[in-house]
Amino acid sequence: MTYDPFTRGAFPVGVRTLTISDAARERTLPTELWYPATDAVAGQDVAAATRDQYELIPGFPAVWQEAVRDAAPRPGSYPLVLFSHGFGGHRRQTTFLCTHLASHGYVVAAVDHVGNTIHDILQLMLQQAGGAVIDDTPELLAQHIAARPADVVCALDRLLAGADPAIAPLIDRTRIGMCGHSFGGWTTLMVAKRDARIGAALPLAPAGGGSHMPVQPLIDALDFDWGRDVPTTYLVAERDSLLPLYGMRELLARTRSSKRLLVLDNADHMHFCDRAEEMHEMFRAMPPPGAFAEVAKHVPPIGDLVGEASAYLFVNGLGLAHFDAVLRRNEAALSLLDNAVAESRARGVEIST
Repeated sequence: MTYDPFTRGAFPVGVRTLTISDAARERTLPTELWYPATDAVAGQDVAAATRDQYELIPGFPAVWQEAVRDAAPRPGSYPLVLFSHGFGGHRRQTTFLCTHLASHGYVVAAVDHVGNTIHDILQLMLQQAGGAVIDDTPELLAQHIAARPADVVCALDRLLAGADPAIAPLIDRTRIGMCGHSFGGWTTLMVAKRDARIGAALPLAPAGGGSHMPVQPLIDALDFDWGRDVPTTYLVAERDSLLPLYGMRELLARTRSSKRLLVLDNADHMHFCDRAEEMHEMFRAMPPPGAFAEVAKHVPPIGDLVGEASAYLFVNGLGLAHFDAVLRRNEAALSLLDNAVAESRARGVEIST
């Protein structure tokens, strides 16, 4: 069969939620797990009537993800990919990718970085509306520099130790990757340095390069002396308002491992999130406190940018190909990445390098 990472895989996808505790740091981390499910739920993960729905913000309509809640896991041995959300995001912010990977035979795990989720940002915005002055973005970032990588390492430790007894036997401990968006992309690079179990990295529009945002603490914290080769593919946006393309190229230049950078043309920072078009306009209208508000003034309307369908093909296809090439040593995946521009354009997605 022709290798095609752009289309959804053959496995139905299950999802479950567990809570991971880190007593030493007094942190409790809600964690989402996606995994290949048995054929008993085939088709139910993508059907509107049976896919999972969850409440993100109390009082707002439920949102959905293409997975079946608590479906029976499919026996097998699968690579594990860890996902880290962005500043003010949440563990289910990029389910289009997490479920795509699971449909192709991966277990995927994402934690809420407690204190830096959408719920925490909403609280800050309410305080600001009440008259509080919240404008020190570097201080907000610094609070989470130590916590975020430690959250991911803790989750990995607990998952491999059997935190979910039904999922632990599925995980191939020799094939572990890491990805994340924005602050989560920075977290990906930090965990690649910190934890030798990580064998592949996929930062999505990561923080840590030059930016209009005051992100110097993140730049200073990064150390690319990883002591081993961790093949890294950067997937980034040409017109990223928060973390511009020149900053992505700075990160690429600092990266010492095998590396590549692929750019989605005419895309912005929120194109890596579920409901990207909605999230883009929400950021323009209601940015988080601090320097984000100034940046939001210069964000173009979504109608001027590429549609979310193209963004999801870009991230799903090339992200999966990266993990397949590295963790599964799939030569067809590596060949596709080497010809990523032509392969993407053949599917109507304009990218560059």
